[in-house]
Parts: sequence; structure tokens; C-alpha cells
Amino acid sequence: MQYELIIFLFALIFITVMSIWVRAPPFFTLLAGALFYGLLAGMEPDQVIIAAIGGLGKVFALFAVIILCGAVIAKTLQAQGQIEGLVADLEKRTSNTHALSGLAGYLFAIPTACCITAFVMLTPVLERLSRVGEKRKYLYLAAVGSVLSYTLIYPTPVVIPLFSGLAGGTSPLIFDLVAVPLSLLALGAAVFAFRARSRKGGNGGEDAGNTTAGGGIHWRAWAPFLAILASIPVFWLAIPLSHESMIQCIMIAGLLTAMVLGTPEARNEGLNRGMKHAGIILFDICGAGAFGSVIVASGFSEEVFPGISVALPLVLIPFSFTAIIQAAQGSRVVSAIIASQVLAGTAVAASMHPVPLILSVAAGTCVISYLSDPYFWLLQRTTGGSVGEVVRNYTFPLILCGLFVLAVAVLLQAALGAV
Repeated sequence: MQYELIIFLFALIFITVMSIWVRAPPFFTLLAGALFYGLLAGMEPDQVIIAAIGGLGKVFALFAVIILCGAVIAKTLQAQGQIEGLVADLEKRTSNTHALSGLAGYLFAIPTACCITAFVMLTPVLERLSRVGEKRKYLYLAAVGSVLSYTLIYPTPVVIPLFSGLAGGTSPLIFDLVAVPLSLLALGAAVFAFRARSRKGGNGGEDAGNTTAGGGIHWRAWAPFLAILASIPVFWLAIPLSHESMIQCIMIAGLLTAMVLGTPEARNEGLNRGMKHAGIILFDICGAGAFGSVIVASGFSEEVFPGISVALPLVLIPFSFTAIIQAAQGSRVVSAIIASQVLAGTAVAASMHPVPLILSVAAGTCVISYLSDPYFWLLQRTTGGSVGEVVRNYTFPLILCGLFVLAVAVLLQAALGAV
């Protein structure tokens, strides 16, 4: 066990160096990490390459349609200036700009299939809503909100691979009945903490106010999201599909709605910019598929997890393993893909109920959002804050949220495991 674990840690160090200091693109970093690990683990070169290609292709098949649809929907709405309409509708229903910012990030990260895409779309809108000196807090809250929904709510690219590998037949709707209120509770706590700090800082906790009162709802802007929601019962009940098939169909429904309602110019811009954006994301997560597949093919799970099970409580193993991967390379989707591939079929996964198991892995993707996380550096550039400021307003809140989710997973496992 020690030999395999040491090789795995060396591979993570290799990926970290390539990511942070060399600044190599994630796809090449992860593919090189797969080759590095496989050869050190004693696999034949041909075996390593075949395993890497297989994992790459499997992830592409699962995510290509989902990521493409989300990216094109986002870019089509952005091309028509409808992101402002979506935020305006939320603003009409709350005068609390802290809550508005967190909720906007939370909502938009799900249909766009990327928390960073949602943040980039929202940034210019939130900046216009902000008081002088308050812009940074609203942007941090939007980032925290986007990460919470992205890592906890089905269907997102983080949760989908966890369901494919670890759900064991559990319904995604049952999971969301737990995950949605849990994630909203964590977001509410973050909003409360940010508002309390604003009051302490002398702002009095006052928000920018309702600058867009009046008028109706921007239904055309909401239509792709509503189409996604409305199609879930159709493909779940009327046309029964597996969750892998259903997610493809509901994202296509959202895409078609955006295309039908969009102007010709917006459709063209959305398709062109969305396809380019989706391609970058897809290559990165396909690299994760290659790395995870090589780890599985090496026999890592059979050699290492039985020994870890003796050292750690059961529910902490998926969390700790995922957190280590997250710290090494920074992408939450990558962490989820690798964790689901490696954990699937192990005694650890077989011994846990699927809901706390998935929550434990999801918590691990949140808890270390630091220098290897591309979102960390995007926030630093966008807000103009110091590294310490980003840690206080992004890394630390997500650590607390991750630990909170882990605590719920522990309690659920204790309750469900006893049933």
C-alpha cells in the first residue's frame, strides 16, 4: 500500500508544479500526470496509453453535450444583454444586494454548467449595482454562491460524474431534496456573515437599493432555464430515461429554447463563442478522465483503500481523498471525476449510503480553494484584492461550507447506515 500511495502523492506533486509554477494548460498537465503515474506504478506504456484514452473518451461522451449547451446558452443570453434582465428580476424581489449577489451566482452556475462562466457573466452587472467600496464583497459572494450550487446540485458537471459512479440507483431528485436546502443554508450563512462584517465596517449593512423596480419579468431571459426545469418531469416520468440520458435531453431542451427565442445575431455569436468556451472546458475535464482511468487501471483502489479504511473513519475517506486531489490541481470537476472513478467499486463506496457518500466527495471539492484553483486567481484579478483578501473572502468561507456539508454527511451516514 505504501508504494502505491507514495507514487500517487508524487503524481499530485508533479501536477501541482505543472499547474502553479509552469502554468501548463490543465489538459496537458493531467495527461502528463497520467503517464507519469502509470509508468511509475509499473504499467506497460501501451497499457497506460490505452487506459488514458479510454478515460478521456468516457468523460467526453458524458459531458460534451452538457458543457456545449450550457456555454452556448450563456453566450446567447449575454449577446442579447439578457443577463442584466435576469439580475434585475432578482433585484426586484430583494433590496439586499448581498443576498442578490450570492443568489445570482448560485442560480446561474447550474444552467451554464460552469461556476466561472456564471461569475464572468455576472461581474459587470454586479459592479453597476455596487456602492463604492462594496463591489468586492458582492463579487466574492457571487463566487461563493456559484461554487456551492456547482458542487452540490444535480445536474452540474461536478455532481453528474458522482452520480454516474457512486449513486447506486439513487434518484437525483431525492439527492437534490437534501442538497438544495443544504446548499441554500450554507449560502445564507455566508450572506449573513458578509452583511455582519459590512455593519461592523461602518456601512450599516445598507444595500444599494432597488434600482430597477417596476416592469414585468424578463421571460425570454428565463425561458432556457425554465425549459430545463420543465423537461425534467417529462424525461423522468412521461419518457423514462436514466439520469445520464436525461441530463443530455434537458440541456438540449434549454439550448433549443435559447436558439428559438434569440435573435439571429445572438444565435450566431452564442454558437461561435460558446463552442470555443466549451472546447476549453471539455479538454480540461477530459484530462481528468485520463488521469483517473490510469489510477484505476493500476490497481490503486484495491491496494490503498483497505489500509486507509483502518486509519480513518469511513465517511472521512472520500472527503480526504477528494480534498487532496482538489488541492493538487484546483478544478472541482476534475476532482469529482477522479474521485468517482477511483472510489467506484471499492469497499468504501459499498459501505456508505450514496447520498452522504456524494456529499462527502462534494465537500472535498470545496474545502481547499487556494493557489491551484483558477477561480482564486480570477477573483484576485477581478477584485484587485490581495492574496490574503481572497483567502478571507473566498477560500475561508468555502472551507467552512465544505466542513458544514461534511458534518451533514457524517450525520446522514450515521442515520441511514443504522437503518
